[in-house]
Amino acid sequence: MTTVHEAPDDQMEIPKDRDDLEKVKASTFLWLSPAGILVMALFVIPTAYALYIGFTNMQLLGPHAQHFSFTGLANLRQLIHDSVFWSSVKLTLIFVIGSGIIAQTVLGFALALLGQRAHFSLRASVGSIVILAWVLPEIAVAFIWYSFGQAGGTLSQLIGHPGNDLLSTVPLLIVCVANAWRGTAFSMLILSAGLRNVPAEVDEAAQLEGASYWKRLFRVTIPIMRPTIMTNMLLITIGTISDFTLIYAMTQGGPGNETAILPVYMYIQAFQFNDLGYGTAIALALIVIGALLSIVYVRQLRPELRKVR
Repeated sequence: MTTVHEAPDDQMEIPKDRDDLEKVKASTFLWLSPAGILVMALFVIPTAYALYIGFTNMQLLGPHAQHFSFTGLANLRQLIHDSVFWSSVKLTLIFVIGSGIIAQTVLGFALALLGQRAHFSLRASVGSIVILAWVLPEIAVAFIWYSFGQAGGTLSQLIGHPGNDLLSTVPLLIVCVANAWRGTAFSMLILSAGLRNVPAEVDEAAQLEGASYWKRLFRVTIPIMRPTIMTNMLLITIGTISDFTLIYAMTQGGPGNETAILPVYMYIQAFQFNDLGYGTAIALALIVIGALLSIVYVRQLRPELRKVR
């Protein structure tokens, strides 16, 4: 007696001929078309239009507001000879690396380790305070640190110089501290999840071999968490490199241009000096810098991707 085994209902049927394959392709295209339309309308078309504006003399006000023309590489040449632009690139890298990649990753990892080993009450208290700083609106964080950094504010009181306006003397340091204070919670949550995925038996085996806590941390835990750390750094870089509200609300890029990172400098050129073409060219340069930094992270993650394959 022969038993017939029926295929499960949820098992996908393999197309048997060319017509069935074409039907599957058409059905797939139909289901994906709404998402494709949204991507085209909200990303591809605006990006292409911004790319075009970056090579024009378009202005917000003035003779070229409506009747603008294609100027080729004029904006690119202006960028190359613009000393403020190169200073802004330097400030952007300091801001991203200092307040984002280094500060948020190190502080987030330290808090994640604290949450792993500390008593529940201490872990809950510290975690609540850090997450509260993260969920606050960015404009609220800007006003808090603006008050802290002014003459007579909390920071000047702590250093013993109540009359010292830190937003005038060390403005970049204050905005970096404010950004690290706000964004550390994100790294803490990501790295806490990564720590929970480290196999306990690996740490126990190293402990049985006589390895100290710090040796286990740097030679066992961190290498295992490398993909999580790199992913966290990538997300921090993407979020920090486009930060505008925090700095503009605190300093408006000043004093002078000491805190004019690329998003702020782009805004100043496009909406204060009314030069939309040149401001868009700065935005395109920012996209290129972000893409280059992302490529570095992706190349670092490539060995892990090969292991998955």
